[in-house]
Amino acid sequence: MNRNTGVIFLLVVLCASFLLPLTSYGAFGFFGQHKSVKSIDGVIHIPVKDVNDGEAHYYLYKDSGNVVKFFLVKSGDGVIRAAFDACDVCFPAKKGYSQDGEFMICNNCGRRFHTSRINVEEGGCNPTPLDRQVVGADVVINVDDIVPGTRFF
Repeated sequence: MNRNTGVIFLLVVLCASFLLPLTSYGAFGFFGQHKSVKSIDGVIHIPVKDVNDGEAHYYLYKDSGNVVKFFLVKSGDGVIRAAFDACDVCFPAKKGYSQDGEFMICNNCGRRFHTSRINVEEGGCNPTPLDRQVVGADVVINVDDIVPGTRFF
């Protein structure tokens, strides 16, 4: 291997070592994984069929320049749960949560929270609960319940 080939190889390795973590962060919602939602008459409607698979689904709500990120997940007990993609402790890091099976994991401190405890436990590093209701075929969230979450983002 000549010197130029070695330098190119080193640059490729350095670039890959920088880009690989970024692709992992993408799985955590850092780079656009949040789907934008809009309200109609102060209410957000998300079809139950879109969130009833046990996977966390990440959303972004924008209003008057404010941005709020949240997620919905159907826990093993069949309840669709909602929380801000932030907590009282780690929100300044702006890393949110990722999912590992039936657990949501804080991407900042690594604490794990069983999905069946979302909307039940609050405070500390627990995902901050977001009020929601299932009405017919939709999960319904009032904008008035989302707006207080702007403090996290």
